[in-house]
Amino acid sequence: MLTLLNLMQLVLYIALLAMAGQAVLHVLAGPGRSGNVFYRVLQLLSSPFTRTLRRLAPQAMGDAAVAWLTFVLLAALYVAVTVARADWCISGGLLGQAGCR
Repeated sequence: MLTLLNLMQLVLYIALLAMAGQAVLHVLAGPGRSGNVFYRVLQLLSSPFTRTLRRLAPQAMGDAAVAWLTFVLLAALYVAVTVARADWCISGGLLGQAGCR
């Protein structure tokens, strides 16, 4: 279970960092960001989450709102997984193990 929580935390962390990097490049690169290689890589990393939320969101919701909602939901999931991982380590007496450090 600890390995699964660590893996979930890692996947969420990578997606959150990719979305934060996209936001920074959105500001820095401006309209030319779609041709930026780094922006495209970050977009590729976060696209599974954004596409999933786009399918679940109403059609009237714009792309920017979907991106922000995806970021907020990923952050909330990251906090929930981190709390679950901490609870698992503390309640199981596993604080000395490598996965709980």
